[in-house]
Amino acid sequence: MAAWRCSGRSNAELVQNLFKGQLITSTRVRDSMASVDRAHYAPHSAYEDSPQGIGFGATISAPHMHASAAESLLPHMPENRGARVLDVGCGSGYLTHVLANIVCGGDGSGDGKVIGIDHIQGLVDMSEKNMRKSAEGRRLLETGKVEFVKGDGRKGYAAAGPYDAIHVGAAAVELHQELIDQLKSPGRLFIPVEDRGGWGSQYIWVIDKDENSKVTKQKTIGVRYVPLTDAPKR
Repeated sequence: MAAWRCSGRSNAELVQNLFKGQLITSTRVRDSMASVDRAHYAPHSAYEDSPQGIGFGATISAPHMHASAAESLLPHMPENRGARVLDVGCGSGYLTHVLANIVCGGDGSGDGKVIGIDHIQGLVDMSEKNMRKSAEGRRLLETGKVEFVKGDGRKGYAAAGPYDAIHVGAAAVELHQELIDQLKSPGRLFIPVEDRGGWGSQYIWVIDKDENSKVTKQKTIGVRYVPLTDAPKR
């Protein structure tokens, strides 16, 4: 099913349409997305399967792209096993919340940890404010299972690493070695990267580090993300 046909009139309908259309295939991802009301994170037409601007020159990705990222990283995010996840370019905080549901379980009782990092203080503040709109989000923040920090996500966040899974929500000009270095063995990085071949193309790269620290790289689907850059100068 085409992504644009998966929009809904409610969060539940949006997620169910994504599941019916096989853009979500995992029940863990489905349930995690269903429990996070996208209206808390998207300012307009929250239940459309499309990206939206959130201010500061940033966007919240379309729900089907969030589902794709979560499903790609899922093998490295076992529930209730203390998985650590880094969400680079956390934006409005939506996917950070979804990933926290995945690693901490639906009731938030697991001992996983998700760090959301952004280089714009306004977005860091927005992410935390948005999460506090729900009891579930407040509980994840207050128990320290979700933390938002300001920093250059291209360098990762070594203070809380290493990570089982790293998601990058903006297009990098290269595969940043710092992010690969901060993966556990095994671990996985999901990152959109500008194609050096020109034409402004971007592709998702899935980077795996195995238990022996051997790194493999796979170029997958073409995408369109805002660039992973320095914070705008005032």
